[in-house]
Amino acid sequence: MVAEGLLLRRVRIEDEAVVVDAHETMAAEGFTFLLAYGDDDAFVDYVARLERIERGEPPMGRFVESSFLVAVVDDEIVGRTSIRYRLNDFLRHEGGHIGYCVLPPYRRRGYASEILRQSLELVHDRGVDPVLVTCDDDNVGSATVIERAGGVLENLVENESGTQTRRYWI
Repeated sequence: MVAEGLLLRRVRIEDEAVVVDAHETMAAEGFTFLLAYGDDDAFVDYVARLERIERGEPPMGRFVESSFLVAVVDDEIVGRTSIRYRLNDFLRHEGGHIGYCVLPPYRRRGYASEILRQSLELVHDRGVDPVLVTCDDDNVGSATVIERAGGVLENLVENESGTQTRRYWI
């Protein structure tokens, strides 16, 4: 299945209601949709922080230079990706270069595969090769997407929450 018309773009201030709702939806599944986001943040400040992180400007805290992009189809946000251009200890162990998700109403339409494909292009354009992509061991859908993209399983590691993370190299 090919996800036609999917576009990755930066978060905009006018996306606030949709992405905050997506953040709450994914939190119910134990997944963080918005990175570096606090409930008491003014959204305009959050968007500015994402722009600084993308430029690699301090203070970055636990973040590395990265692009946080939403996946849009027909003006609807269907998911997101976080593309990290280098790895810190956490990312090397369990986070990887790319973290992506698709919101529940949009799953099983090929969007995850397309988000990962476009993310791989962007990270490769920045000279990152090979690319580490991870997923929870019990996330069969994501493991399948990664494997179809050429991911080779290196190992399983215990993550911070005590569950297993699959580590793939593409």
